[in-house]
Parts: sequence; C-alpha cells; structure tokens
Amino acid sequence: MSHPDAPSEGRRPRTYKIVVNGQERTVSTDTVSFEEVVSLAFDPVPTGPFVLITVSFRHADQKPAEGTLTAGTNVQIKNRTVFSVTATDKS
Repeated sequence: MSHPDAPSEGRRPRTYKIVVNGQERTVSTDTVSFEEVVSLAFDPVPTGPFVLITVSFRHADQKPAEGTLTAGTNVQIKNRTVFSVTATDKS
C-alpha cells in the first residue's frame, strides 16, 4: 500500500508560484535556498568583496512565516511566498 503523500511514478512534481522582487517565478521544490532565491532575482548575481545581498521573505509555509534568509539556509514555501532581494555595494 502506498502512502498518500509519497510521490508516485508518472505523477508530475508539484510546482509553486513565488514572487521574487515583484516578478512571478515558478519552482518545483517545496523549499528554496538563499542561493536559489538570489539567482532568481539577479542574472548575473552581483559579486565583489564589498557586495552584501539581503533576502527577506513573507507568506512562507513555516513558522515564522516571515523573516530573513542567510547564505546556506532554506525556507519552506507555498504558492505566493514573497521574496525581496537587494544587493548593496559598500565600496
């Protein structure tokens, strides 16, 4: 007997529509990392010794439902989770 939440063969993976800097994006995982959100926000991703990237989120599928992501961390998402990504250069 299969578990109702277990993925079954041939079943299409779930997709989520999230908003990154005002732009709707589609992802196919229920968590996204700091690095994934940054790459969705910027192409190319700003780099340099003085570049600081800040990622905040709201309407996440976790508690707390809003906060800040840091490098190496993930957030549990749902449809319409909103991300704000900013890059500043301290030079």
